[in-house]
Amino acid sequence: MAEYLSADKKQEIFAKYGKSNTDTGSAESQVALFSYRIAHLTEHLKKNHKDHNTQRALLRLVGKRRRLLDYLKETDIERYRNIVKELNLRK
Repeated sequence: MAEYLSADKKQEIFAKYGKSNTDTGSAESQVALFSYRIAHLTEHLKKNHKDHNTQRALLRLVGKRRRLLDYLKETDIERYRNIVKELNLRK
């Protein structure tokens, strides 16, 4: 993992969006982590627009997050609505 995402930052994200700071597997905590990484990669690409490897990684992350959100929407619409609202995601 890159240095921008320390273990402390990860635990902070999991504590805020998951059930506890060790809850790394819930869909909400995963979506929150992906969103943090997506924001970081987006900023990187604004400065380095020719970095195609990072662009590909960003698209993969966005796809992963989209699939997780679709899963949440189908299984528990309330959890989906809460996480979209908390993270200010479109849709």
